[in-house]
Formats: sequence, C-alpha cells, structure tokens
Amino acid sequence: HPEVEVVALTSVLEESAVTGAIRAGAIGYLLKDTKAETLIRAIKGAAAGQVQLAPEAASRLIREVRVPESPENLTERETGVLKRVARGQANKEIALALFVEERTVKSHVSSILKKLGVKSRTQAALHAVRSGLVTVDELSEESW
Repeated sequence: HPEVEVVALTSVLEESAVTGAIRAGAIGYLLKDTKAETLIRAIKGAAAGQVQLAPEAASRLIREVRVPESPENLTERETGVLKRVARGQANKEIALALFVEERTVKSHVSSILKKLGVKSRTQAALHAVRSGLVTVDELSEESW
C-alpha cells in the first residue's frame, strides 16, 4: 500500500542494513532502545511523511551513500579495468583482454584503489556497482 509509511525498528546498526531498509521503502530507521515518547513522535511524523532517522542511523546512511571519488575521475582505461575487476577477472586475464602487460594492469589497479580510497579489489568492485559504473547485469555478461 503506497499510503502506508514504514519505520524500521531494529537493533541492527550496520550501514548496509540502514540503506537496505531505506531502499526497500522505509521512511524511517530507529533503534529498539528509542524512548517511548520519541517513538510515538516518530510514528506520527512518519505518518505525516517526515523522514525519521536515529542519529546513529543517519550518520551510517551518509557514510554509505557518500562516494569517496566519483567515477569521472578515473581515466577511460582505469574505468575499463575497474569493470573487469568487478567481474572478478585476474590481472592476467585483464591484460590479455586489453592487450597490455600484466604490470600495466597492476599499475592501473593501484591507481584505481588510491583514487577510490579503498584497500582491496573487492571494495573497488563494490564501489563500481554502488556508483552505477557497473550494473549487476554486467557482472554476469560474457563479453562487452
């Protein structure tokens, strides 16, 4: 029912849980230790269409959606390498596909990690999906 507003009341305070609830349509995210009077105000506010977030949930939501570096700051080649990293390709596979040396791919991957402010290929791949650079459908495509 589109006229129903949902406020998640939970003990889980992970970034992915907060964003998952909001993406699923919740207008609020409160913790189970919320005082009764605060909960009542939040329910009334949500019924009026006002967003209701526990301060801790708000800070996690901001951290989750904030992107350290936008994809536009990657070179065209780095973007291509990142897409292949997101698909799980090893440096050697990427090098063969792009007709470059493996050490060149390693250099690109290092640059990508630095620009995105992440520490691993997995985090870079996740960033690529979250930022829309790579869609979930593209991850399973056999060729580009």
